[in-house]
Amino acid sequence: MTAVHEELLHEFHDFAKSALTATSLMERISQRLHEKFTRYNWVGFYLVDAADSNVLVVGPFVGSFTPNRRIPLSSGLCGAAASTGQVVVVDDVAKDPRYLPGSSLVHSEMVVPIFVKNQLAGELDVESYFPGTFTAIEQQFVQGCATVVAKYLAKG
Repeated sequence: MTAVHEELLHEFHDFAKSALTATSLMERISQRLHEKFTRYNWVGFYLVDAADSNVLVVGPFVGSFTPNRRIPLSSGLCGAAASTGQVVVVDDVAKDPRYLPGSSLVHSEMVVPIFVKNQLAGELDVESYFPGTFTAIEQQFVQGCATVVAKYLAKG
């Protein structure tokens, strides 16, 4: 990871120590990632719906378009990450039939599932207007951000 990645992860770990709510932590992470990485055009969280564990609902996000508000676990890249428990990285969403368009400007996407006590709690979703944005280093970094949230949620 780069120095910027490491500084941000340190910042998020420190903020998590005093964050009053998981929402405030997710808001901070979304905002800072969007500010620091110009290719991260939409950054946000999807959370498992408390009323229906087969659906993800949009949580805190920062970006230039309104996301899909509800995503069934059986559809989209978010659903794929949730159902497999694996990070999903797509360099060109136009070539992936699972992609649920939130904006026609999006070209690449990465979705990192967040587990708490072996249960899916949500996902960190990053979308870019540029193809091939998410290198292995970017994936490692975003997974680190998701881990900060998972650890916070596990405390609750």
